[in-house]
Amino acid sequence: MPEFLFVDWLGTPAWFWMAFLAIVVALTAFDLGFLNKEDKELGIRESLKLSVFYIAIALAFGAWVWMERGAEAGMQYYTGFFIEKALSIDNVFVISLIFTYFAIPPKYQYRALLWGIMAVIVLRGLMIAGGAALLAQAYWVLYLFAAFLIVTGVKMFFAGDAPMDVGSNPVVRWISNHMRVTKELHAQKFFVKVPDEKTGRMVRAATPLFLALVVINLADLVFAVDSVPAIFAITTDTFIVYTSNIFAILGLRALYFALAAMVHRFHYLKYALAAVLVFIGSKILVADFLLGGAKFPPAVSLGVTFALIAAGIIVSLVKTKGQPEPDWPAEPVGEPGTTANRHNL
Repeated sequence: MPEFLFVDWLGTPAWFWMAFLAIVVALTAFDLGFLNKEDKELGIRESLKLSVFYIAIALAFGAWVWMERGAEAGMQYYTGFFIEKALSIDNVFVISLIFTYFAIPPKYQYRALLWGIMAVIVLRGLMIAGGAALLAQAYWVLYLFAAFLIVTGVKMFFAGDAPMDVGSNPVVRWISNHMRVTKELHAQKFFVKVPDEKTGRMVRAATPLFLALVVINLADLVFAVDSVPAIFAITTDTFIVYTSNIFAILGLRALYFALAAMVHRFHYLKYALAAVLVFIGSKILVADFLLGGAKFPPAVSLGVTFALIAAGIIVSLVKTKGQPEPDWPAEPVGEPGTTANRHNL
């Protein structure tokens, strides 16, 4: 094999990275070339089947990491994957609100999710690279990550359930005030040519689907502020951090359509996630200050993380059984593709 394949890149041989990127490219091509060939609503059964497919690939990749790099790396990968997957369930509700706010019908939502995920792959990569560079220069930054996770977990535990106000987002208002935005959808297009109201000339304008895409990516950046430090608190291995993060996100677009219909059933999951964030942040401080710098056992981290998330899901499903879905958002949004109640967008 060529020697360059064995050259370390960010602490990992290049061929590991190439194998990972090949899988991501193949899955993306599968989405673009097969699943997204035509506008259609993804049913719950199809959504669950695709979700199982993506999760199986992620778990198989973790098994490969375990065999090639050892049990510790494998457990770190799975811990990061489970945390990010659980956090993505929380993301689904926000994404659902965004689509409802912009009146995007289900058959166009998959396209926005697909391109949103592709942007996330790049944005998460930049955030993780920045975090890795910081930790390489100053290890004490990890203590800031730990403190941030503990504070975030405590705040999440006591936070209310008020939905986000999409209309007050400053970026949405800026785009609406500085770009031409159509009042209706144009199938799955993000930009279209429309006649200018004053001159009659054809000009480019964004569609509500593009605004939804922008807000989804902004929401992911907010969520990444929690998830990226959480995975760095598990391991500083850039390969493990990035691959576990991306594999968890890749299946989100498939899982979304199944979870969006029952996201209200996961009400108590946020308390489990809060406990996970506090645990992950605390274990760094415990390992460095109480255990004299000894590594916190990866098996314990994986076991506690999995147990907390599983408990949150089970308690949620039991406690919310038979409860009606909450009527959110509070304001009606009108017919699909209209601008009713968009707060002057």
